[in-house]
Amino acid sequence: MSQGILQEIDCGIRSLRVAKGLSLRDLARRAGVDETALRIAERGLDAPSDEFLEAVAGALHADMGALRTAQQALSEDAVAGEGYRTARPGAGFIKHRRQPPTPGSVKVLDLFCGTGGFSHGFEQTGLFQVIGGVDLLPDRIETFVLNHAYAAAVCGDIRSVNWSEALAGFPELEVVIGGPPCQGFSSIRPFRTLTEDDSRNNLVEKFALAVDSIRPKWFVMENVVGLLSNKGGETFRAVIEMFESMGYAVSWKVLNACLYGLPQRRERLIIVGNRQNVNFIWPAPTHYFEARSMAGKAHGQHASRAPLFGGMLSNAVTVMQAIGDLPPVAAGQSSIEYRTDLEPTEYQRAMRGTEAALTLHEATAHSARMLKIIRCSGSSRAALPEGMTRSGFSTSYSRLEADEPAVTITVNFVHPASNKCIHPQQDRALTPREGARLQGFPDSYKFSGNRAQVIKQIGNAVPPLLGRIIAQAVADQIL
Repeated sequence: MSQGILQEIDCGIRSLRVAKGLSLRDLARRAGVDETALRIAERGLDAPSDEFLEAVAGALHADMGALRTAQQALSEDAVAGEGYRTARPGAGFIKHRRQPPTPGSVKVLDLFCGTGGFSHGFEQTGLFQVIGGVDLLPDRIETFVLNHAYAAAVCGDIRSVNWSEALAGFPELEVVIGGPPCQGFSSIRPFRTLTEDDSRNNLVEKFALAVDSIRPKWFVMENVVGLLSNKGGETFRAVIEMFESMGYAVSWKVLNACLYGLPQRRERLIIVGNRQNVNFIWPAPTHYFEARSMAGKAHGQHASRAPLFGGMLSNAVTVMQAIGDLPPVAAGQSSIEYRTDLEPTEYQRAMRGTEAALTLHEATAHSARMLKIIRCSGSSRAALPEGMTRSGFSTSYSRLEADEPAVTITVNFVHPASNKCIHPQQDRALTPREGARLQGFPDSYKFSGNRAQVIKQIGNAVPPLLGRIIAQAVADQIL
């Protein structure tokens, strides 16, 4: 990206809003615009109208022409679903597999593979081999191939792939998995009207077209819980009908990963389909935690929840049970050695494996002002002295509880202004290694890219543990 474009983006809506100390909600109210539309414009995911820009420019006391130029530059540089700026999309290169797939295993293709956390969980069962992956971003593909020896990978836009041609040589594929980003849900149409070369296709529809071309015995789609309520549930019903019209028996559930051994209250919508007309049996929770589901009352019966008598299960893994063996580090410092003065917990031993050297345990160098905020932080932003921060969510600038699972990790977990990511006992945000631990990545998992890219990779990933739980349930019915 050129320096000129960077300067233009830095004069965009978000940077001007932050410079004036306004929250997104504050600016939306001042400008009289929809908050969701403002969020989309800030991310560069849509080109706002002149009327919209004029209202926002007025509220920011900004030049209308300069703001339009900045937003155009941001739109050209944006990557859907990746925050405000991230790695540039790839140009369609292919990474070849390092080892040939072996007979006897169930072959898996991972679409929107990212770092490969979801498919790594499938391989952890020992029953599946991931033989292919597709993603838009080069650093994600590099990380994916580092950890999937049997997989070839394509770096490029899935919307440009002709699956009938690309997968002609892979008749052995039995499972397709993926987590298509949720932009464009409102445009979902009946499946019979879709064609591969239709530019209106959104990414969920492209996933469906790939499944229809490959015709795997099973597919697993992961997505955000918000899909359930989009357009009053109309979008979700259209997604289910789309897969059913392809001849798949479809089941769905909202799974909270903390009920299956992950030290994080991360909920995800999982849709499973098969062509064998099997009534999919969902895995029962293995751990107990009293967690409220984001699915809401309307979908509560389809959300994973611990049994009434939770004493029969292990308590959910807590933050410190996951990261307590990592040595204390101050802001701006790092360490390459594990603690030896504590007996590792079961979870810590599983994450460490046979690793001798500690990696990615590097704390963000916070400013003096941020360190003052961190020292005053508590369980929510409300714990801070009045006036110490001017904007943020209720969970911003707050500490994780040591004896509970973490809240959902975001792509900005090394910055305290993000969602509840300050260490329970130390005056700093989480390190990348601590974030990876809370996401269930073993310490041996290799990440490619600079620090900022690695942090985004970790925060965006589907936890491998969740992949393994689902994979085992599929294996119980496919083998």
